[in-house]
Amino acid sequence: MSSNNFLSLFNSSVGKKVIMAVTGLFICVFLIVHVAGNFQLFKADSGLSFNKYAVLMTTNPFIKTISYLLYTFIIVHAIRGIMIEIENRRARPVKYAKYNGNANSKWASRNMGILGTILLVFIVVHMHDFWYNYKFGHTPFTLYKTELATGNLVDVKDMGPDFKMGSKMEEMMAGDYKYVIVKDLYKEVKEEFKRLLWVVFYVVCMGAVSFHLYHGFRSGFQSLGLNSRKYNNVFQTIGTWVFAIIIPLSFAAMPLYFYFNQ
Repeated sequence: MSSNNFLSLFNSSVGKKVIMAVTGLFICVFLIVHVAGNFQLFKADSGLSFNKYAVLMTTNPFIKTISYLLYTFIIVHAIRGIMIEIENRRARPVKYAKYNGNANSKWASRNMGILGTILLVFIVVHMHDFWYNYKFGHTPFTLYKTELATGNLVDVKDMGPDFKMGSKMEEMMAGDYKYVIVKDLYKEVKEEFKRLLWVVFYVVCMGAVSFHLYHGFRSGFQSLGLNSRKYNNVFQTIGTWVFAIIIPLSFAAMPLYFYFNQ
């Protein structure tokens, strides 16, 4: 296939749907990993497990490669989604006087552009507040002291705003104890979700995630031609329970947990 034919394929309506499907399903897989890692926030260890997870996600070469691929896919997915929405509106510039959208499609499928825009704003805010500040801001360091024999946490010490270290985490043994000095993203999350407005913003955005994934997960398989009578119910069940209910509720539980446990 020549380069011109290749570009023509991906500029076609079918090609655009394939791009949306591949990038969207990749993001769905990431969400499973991300929510599983973020469950470390609920552990009663003053953030030690979550901070170790944050270091792994930002220093492991393989994970970093996948992360940058993810960022690329999010941008491509968002741009393609906006382009499709614009083209759909141009194709029908005048709205019908009487139109019952529910008769032809579900609300989520008719408003994917709006939902996608909300999610794009959310991703930008989320990346700035946590990813950007963690990598380039002034995230503090915390010292954790645990017993080697039991693994029990016995002391937590704030290293202060002026403390600096060449790496995001260092571990050392001394006597019967293990010491971990780590960049404390947990503290940043905890402080962020003390603000009610921010909690409401995150919870509302998780509602948008729910509707977006409810339609997007199954339609992704349809766009790739993988739908069939045999598996449609499976895709529908996974899309509904895992991506439209469990994952958004899990993410929404995190800001609520910190806000109500101040």
